[in-house]
Amino acid sequence: MLIMRKGKLINNYLSIVLYPISIVYRFLIFIRNQLFTNNLLNKKLLPCKVISVGNISVGGSGKTPMVEYLSRHFQKKGNNVGIISRGYKRKSKETLIVTDGKIKPDSWEKFGDEPYFLAHNLNNIPIIVSQSKYKAGMLLVNNFNTEIIILDDGFQHRSLHRDLDIVLINSKEKYENHKLLPIGQLREPFYNINRSDLIIFTKSNLYKPNTYLINKIEKMKLSYIFSKIIYDDNMITISGEKIKTNIINGENIYIISALGDSKGFEKTIKKTGAIIKGHKKFPDHHSYNKKDIQKVKKNAIESNAKFLITTEKDLVKIKNYNGEIPLCALKIRFVVEQKKELESYLNKINKK
Repeated sequence: MLIMRKGKLINNYLSIVLYPISIVYRFLIFIRNQLFTNNLLNKKLLPCKVISVGNISVGGSGKTPMVEYLSRHFQKKGNNVGIISRGYKRKSKETLIVTDGKIKPDSWEKFGDEPYFLAHNLNNIPIIVSQSKYKAGMLLVNNFNTEIIILDDGFQHRSLHRDLDIVLINSKEKYENHKLLPIGQLREPFYNINRSDLIIFTKSNLYKPNTYLINKIEKMKLSYIFSKIIYDDNMITISGEKIKTNIINGENIYIISALGDSKGFEKTIKKTGAIIKGHKKFPDHHSYNKKDIQKVKKNAIESNAKFLITTEKDLVKIKNYNGEIPLCALKIRFVVEQKKELESYLNKINKK
C-alpha cells in the first residue's frame, strides 16, 4: 500500500513538472495542423493511391499486423502494392529499399525491426524506409509500378495526400491515459481523430473497448469497427522452421518481448493453454544484446520452462541463440470483426 502511494505521488509530481511541456507541445501541434488545414503548408500528391495506417497514441495499437493485412488484401485483388515505413530505431538515415519483394534483407539494423519483419512475411511487395514519404512513394511508383501504397504510421505525416486514413486504437486505452505527451500517451489531441476516414478498435478480444472513447467517437459521427488478434496454428523457431503452436498447450513457458503492449501478448499466449512462468519485458523496439539473452535463459531455466516464447518482431533481433530451451516466436493474425464494413472502404480505393 505504501509503495502504491509513493508511486502515485511520483506520478502526480511528474505530471506537474511536465505539464508546461505538454502545453507547449499542444500549441505547436495546433499551429502545424492549422497550417495544413488552411493550405498554408502543401500536401504532395503521388500518382497512385495512398492508404495511411496510423494511431493517435503511442505504442501497441497493432499497426504492423494491419499493414500486413491490407497488403495481402490488395495483392489478392491484383494490385501492385508497396509499403513505406520510417523504420523506427533503424541505424541509418537515408532512404533505403528494404526489399524489392523478392530479395529479402539479411539483417534488420539498417531498416528497423518492423520493415524487416514485413519484408520476410510478404512476397512481391516492395518496402522502402524513408523520412520523406513523397520521395519513397516516387521510388515505388517509378521502380516498381506501384498502384497502392500503404503508409505504416502515417496519420501525423500530413505533408502527403492520402486516399484513405485509417486510425487504430488499442481497445485497452483508458480515459486516464488520454492526455498529451509527455504527461499521457496522446501524440495529438483526441479530437484530431476527426481527420480519419475509419477507426479500428484493435485487440477487442483481449480488452473490452472503452465506452468513454466509443461515446466520444459516436458524438463526432465517425465510423468505427472492431478487430481481434489471434494466434496462428504454427510458431517459428529460431532456425526458421515451423512447429505446431499446440505443442506448448499445458507446458511451462517463459516470455521475452519488447512491445508497446506486452500485456496483450501475454493474454494471447494464455489462450494457447501454455503456463506462463515468467515474462522479461524490454522497452518497445529494444535491441537485444548478449547479456539480455543470457539473463533470459537463466530466468527460463530457473522457472523450469520448457519453451522460451517471443514475438516474430523480437525473434529477428535475437542473434546466435544456442540455449537448451527451444526459442520460438508465436505468430499472430489480424482478424476484422466487421469485414464487410472494412471492405466497403477498401473497395472505394480500387474505384477511384
